Amino acid sequence: MKDGQERTYYVWNNCSHAAAYKETGTQAVSYTTGVPAMIGARMILEGKWAGKGVFNVEEMNPDPFMKRLNLDGLPWQEQVDGDLQMD
Repeated sequence: MKDGQERTYYVWNNCSHAAAYKETGTQAVSYTTGVPAMIGARMILEGKWAGKGVFNVEEMNPDPFMKRLNLDGLPWQEQVDGDLQMD
């Protein structure tokens, strides 16, 4: 809900199994799991994600993370207020 109106926002990326296997020798699922974990660790080491205590990833600024996804091989796409109905 935003301004009293229902909204939809969908973000996704596709990873080619063949390309991931060629680059890493592993399945695409290991790539889509490993790259975000590496980026999160990088955000912490660079001080872009910081704080005392335990945090959910949703509490951190997503912008540097999303930028790194594009740079590190998992470009993302988005759909705002589109039809998300799956046939």
